[in-house]
Amino acid sequence: MEACNCVEPQWPADELLMKYQYISDFFIALAYFSIPLELIYFVKKSAVFPYRWVLVQFGAFIVLCGATHLINLWTFSMHSKTVAIVMTTAKVLTAVVSCATALMLVHIIPDLLSVKTRELFLKNKAAELDREMGLIRTQEETGRHVRMLTHEIRSTLDRHTILKTTLVELGRTLALEECALWMPTRTGLELQLSNTLRQQNPVGYTVPIHLPVINQVFSSNRASKISPNSPVARMRPLAGKHMPGEVVAVRVPLLHLSNFQINDWPELSTKRYALMVLMLPSDSARQWHVHELELVEVVADQVAVALSHAAILEESMRARDLLMEQNIALDLARREAETAIRARNDFLAVMNHEMRTPMHAIIALSSLLQETELTPEQRLMVETILKSSHLLATLINDVLDLSRLEDGSLQLEIATFNLHSVFREVHNLIKPVASVKKLSVSLNLAADLPVQAVGDEKRLMQIVLNVAGNAVKFSKEGSISITAFVAKSESLRDFRSPEFFPVQSDNHFYLRVQVKDSGSGINPQDIPKLFTKFAQTQSLATRNSGGSGLGLAICKRFVNLMEGHIWIESEGPGKGCTAIFIVKLGFAERSNESKLPFVTKVQANHVQTNFPGLKVLVMDDNGVSRSVTKGLLVHLGCDVTAVSSIDEFLHVISQEHKVVFMDVCMPGIDGYELAARIHEKFTKRHERPVLVALTGNIDKMTKENCMRVGMDGVILKPVSVDKMRSVLSELLEHRVLFEAM
Repeated sequence: MEACNCVEPQWPADELLMKYQYISDFFIALAYFSIPLELIYFVKKSAVFPYRWVLVQFGAFIVLCGATHLINLWTFSMHSKTVAIVMTTAKVLTAVVSCATALMLVHIIPDLLSVKTRELFLKNKAAELDREMGLIRTQEETGRHVRMLTHEIRSTLDRHTILKTTLVELGRTLALEECALWMPTRTGLELQLSNTLRQQNPVGYTVPIHLPVINQVFSSNRASKISPNSPVARMRPLAGKHMPGEVVAVRVPLLHLSNFQINDWPELSTKRYALMVLMLPSDSARQWHVHELELVEVVADQVAVALSHAAILEESMRARDLLMEQNIALDLARREAETAIRARNDFLAVMNHEMRTPMHAIIALSSLLQETELTPEQRLMVETILKSSHLLATLINDVLDLSRLEDGSLQLEIATFNLHSVFREVHNLIKPVASVKKLSVSLNLAADLPVQAVGDEKRLMQIVLNVAGNAVKFSKEGSISITAFVAKSESLRDFRSPEFFPVQSDNHFYLRVQVKDSGSGINPQDIPKLFTKFAQTQSLATRNSGGSGLGLAICKRFVNLMEGHIWIESEGPGKGCTAIFIVKLGFAERSNESKLPFVTKVQANHVQTNFPGLKVLVMDDNGVSRSVTKGLLVHLGCDVTAVSSIDEFLHVISQEHKVVFMDVCMPGIDGYELAARIHEKFTKRHERPVLVALTGNIDKMTKENCMRVGMDGVILKPVSVDKMRSVLSELLEHRVLFEAM
């Protein structure tokens, strides 16, 4: 593009070429001017392009090139020097900008190449991301299959259904040719084929558990590929020329198995494994993928959990059934025990009533006979009858006491009493019997022994009397000593017993009683037997004295109720023995005296000897007992009316009767209801006679029922003349008497 100062037309062809150049320069200039506009638009719209200044430089280069071509249009004709200068300037600028742009491209090309590298890196990342997304989709698909399989497996808690469902669902999901489960046998030395998908091999086939392939699978918690020719993989007929598919095996932890009865499976198995074997179809190029192996591993764990849940359910069901059976047996035993207790109580109540009725007659008539003129020989006979009768009455009381001690219904009657009088009375009771056997009996009461004490006087007397009576019973000669004193804290600490825990306080003391005899003694190994019911030791049997009966067994129960302890010491046969017991008693204070209307003893100086003209009404359905009671009262000078029925009783009773004795335990007659009707008939207290229950049963319930219906006293059969005399004296003085049993 050089300018010419003059152009002379030569031939038409050259002129045509000039025209074409002219037109071409015009369109080149037009194109050059349009490209910068496009670059400006690109820079404006692009917010991230890093080479804007390069584009500006390219724009300037293109504009200059376009300007050069545009100015060149004027050089095709005559032109001035000014056009030549402008043309020259444009070309110089175009050259400068072209060189600058060329130099700039040297620095830009590496950057452009690095951009290309980044583009390739991004493409690789995009491809990797696509692969990861495919893996995620595969994992999601695997997870979906796992959830589906887990749901199917856990939809039941039956073990056989769980295993069968597992094999079927795995075979369907993974398109398996065969799937099998091997379980350990009871001995743990073999694996037994328990379930298969196609059931091509019989269940029960076994392989040794210590095979290398099995140890390999059991040593890892991952699914492992195994040889199709291994013993655990031979679950289908030989395929001939067919290529076997790949086989994997995975262990299934047996978390807790109990009584898992499939052929010879263990009843209890912990830390053992089952083996799950899975086969792909034969003659296929398919291989196990990672996500499929993960699916198999997860399913194996889910099967283990489901089996443990099923085992726990089965155990709980068995435990529930066993518990129900035990509850039924216990309920039956409880009902039988309650029936037996009721039968025993009914029997004891009937026997108590029936035995005390003749005892009442014997003792009452003997006591009446004793107050008549008798020869010495006759009086001795009567006294013997009375003593024997009292011993028999004591045995009856022991039987009843033991029964109530065993069922826990016996309670102590706590009251203030004369402690010294208890020992003196026991001494007076056993002294005549001991004198017959020529035994001397001594009583030693310590100086610091309180005269008054708080406790159950009758039970304490019964204990002392039983122990002293045994000393008399098992001694043929020699002496018997009864010693009572307050046990010191030092001696309590020295004494050791698992059943005795003494606790000292200012409100009570521990009474220690020792009864020593010089009898034939007892073997030390036989001593524990003495406190059992009706014990008969060898040393006792050799003396022909009988067993210990119920006495010591009841004494031990009474002592335990009094928070004490009883034991026997003996050095052996022929050396005598010492019975020792410690009981807890309270110190007597007026504020602690019993406020209940229970009187256990009537002082002799307050007892009247006779009650002339006292009108008494007696009601008893037993003719002998009624006659005996009437005889006692008549002997004491009373005016007695005796009846046997309720109608006769209600017809006869009047305000003239001062005392009414009635048996409240008559069969077919409710004595408590009768007492309530008497209260309704005599509304004023001074008009109503004193109501006294004369019964053979005086337990706590009888007392409470008598007090509930407003009775004034309860007297226990049998009754002697002296006892009836004391009873009438107390009733006339206090109008109340509840005898403690």
